[in-house]
Amino acid sequence: MNIDKLKDLKDIVSNYSVLIVEDDFLISEQLQRILKKLFKNIYVAIDGDDGFKKYKDNKIDIIISDIKMPKIDGFGMLKMIRDIDKEIPIIFLSAYNESEYFIESIKLGIDGYLLKPIEINQLIDSIFKATTKIKLQDEVTQSMNFLEQHQEVTNKSVIVSKTDIYGNITYVNDKFCETSGYTREELIGKPQSIVRHPKNSSLIFKKMWKTIKEDKNIWNGIIRNMAKNGESYYVDATIKPILDIDKNIIEYISLRNDITNIMSPKKLLSDLINSCVEPMVVMMKIEYFDDIEKYYGLSTSEEIEKKFQEEFFELLPNRCEFDHIYSLGDGVYALAKDKVTCTYSTEEIIHNLKELQKDTSNTKIDIGELKYDVSVIMSMSYGEDALSNVKYGLESIQNSKHKFIIANDLTTKEHDAAQNNLQTLTMVKDAIDNLNIVSHFQPIINNKTKKIEKYESLVRLIDSNGKILSPFFFLDTAKKGQYYSQITAIVLENSFAALNITDADISINLSILDIEKDYTREKIFTILNKNKKNLHRVVFELLEDEIVKDFDLVKSFIHKVKQMGVKIAIDDFGAGYSNFERLLDYQPDILKIDGSLVKNIDTNSLSLHLVETITVFAKKQNIKTIAEFVENEKIFNILNKLGVDYSQGYYFGKPSVLESNILK
Repeated sequence: MNIDKLKDLKDIVSNYSVLIVEDDFLISEQLQRILKKLFKNIYVAIDGDDGFKKYKDNKIDIIISDIKMPKIDGFGMLKMIRDIDKEIPIIFLSAYNESEYFIESIKLGIDGYLLKPIEINQLIDSIFKATTKIKLQDEVTQSMNFLEQHQEVTNKSVIVSKTDIYGNITYVNDKFCETSGYTREELIGKPQSIVRHPKNSSLIFKKMWKTIKEDKNIWNGIIRNMAKNGESYYVDATIKPILDIDKNIIEYISLRNDITNIMSPKKLLSDLINSCVEPMVVMMKIEYFDDIEKYYGLSTSEEIEKKFQEEFFELLPNRCEFDHIYSLGDGVYALAKDKVTCTYSTEEIIHNLKELQKDTSNTKIDIGELKYDVSVIMSMSYGEDALSNVKYGLESIQNSKHKFIIANDLTTKEHDAAQNNLQTLTMVKDAIDNLNIVSHFQPIINNKTKKIEKYESLVRLIDSNGKILSPFFFLDTAKKGQYYSQITAIVLENSFAALNITDADISINLSILDIEKDYTREKIFTILNKNKKNLHRVVFELLEDEIVKDFDLVKSFIHKVKQMGVKIAIDDFGAGYSNFERLLDYQPDILKIDGSLVKNIDTNSLSLHLVETITVFAKKQNIKTIAEFVENEKIFNILNKLGVDYSQGYYFGKPSVLESNILK
């Protein structure tokens, strides 16, 4: 806040009384410290009920209030006050940057909307605008002659216009021209609707004309206007009918405060996109911003956001066709433009954006002693559903190696994927209800004897057409719903039942998700306790397809089941998450060598050497090895020569229903 503006504010409010309504003691104290240097009297209330009583008992000129409070909230208090006084200025404070809060505030005709934590300059600026309006309203009511005397003051911050009884403009001040982008010559004689945005609801203006024309009262409200260049801006407007001595309306005067800067950037972006014939939207995010916030703290991350916005806008060249950057929070920003107004082709704009992205990667943000190298990922879309598309695009590349994506049609693809997921979940539910989740068993042979010593239990789903589906078609989707635990429970029951029709070991796949879920873990131990005599023939194959959230829990589970006699195998070893460090934690009995290493072992020397290394290591640790994806005799002979203990694959048998096969 500059010194001149602060002095102007102090001159205006030195004889005013302010009511602070805030249930947070620290924020209330902060406001009191700031405002006691400006206002004559300060009254303090702890909630909406207390605030309404203080308002009725004292002469209050302006109210600064929280929204969410006990007893009566800010909205409830303001409604009661508006029944008494339609014009008293009020500034809302809120910790919530949500559209419904702002929309309700607009309906109640507030004069400012600030987000917590309070930024002093914005607070002072909002008070300045609100109290300037009070002063000007008083002057207009007393005499129109004072308008000219105070024109220099109002031109600095308030938009002023006059219209005749038909709504045609007869006067505008400099601020009106500056904000709208029109000259006086372009405005005088034109209807006031020249700056009206077409997206405004007609109900606003019906209510306004009833108030000022029929009721001959002052109207106040927030209106979305459109400048000459097509950009939106928002004003808090106060319109008063000027009456002659016979109470006839001779003209209207309007005072407006430009509140665009305190409007939600999300709302501004949405309004711009909705007004476009063919919206073009770019959304970008500072890479690793979540880590920045966790490491450096909220205040530093917010400062980085602010500095980046400033420096990025400086880097933004005209050839990118965007003239405003919207900060959406959490390190996310957006650019938007109506594609039909672009002078460059889409390909040129994409090229220029990628160049801008490179330039950004050379930018350093200086925050005190901290110098942070910034890089961004970008998502771009144009046409229908552009905003939704760029959001999905940004999500899709956040954890990928890509930095830029054209995200057209992603909303449709996401919708289709969601529909497919729902269909799959329905299929899974029907299969569970109709006992069509079954287990097939694939043999695992001893490489020395070529006899079956183990079976792997593999889940299958029989669909409504009798087709047998592998887990590829349903298991990942089932994990997103409520049915995955039920599938695991069925597989466990099927697998332990198989112990009664064969003397071979039964390997059962468990995911980390299974172990971490209380219900499934309890189910496992219940079944183990019922089958104690066969536990030496049970192998749990750990599928590391999810990141471990509770590592101590997983280690404890492994330790308990091994004490009960169950063997532990690590599945798909040599690929995915599996690594040698994990062996120290799990202490497995078996390593299942991943099929991607086995299937090309006869033609790929790297695969051969990796399998050989795993086998040698396992033998030194007294760990058995099983090779998956053994498809032919040549591969089997190589594995046998390397010393792999067991083989599993189509060469020895496909997964099928287990028939009674007692080993002799």
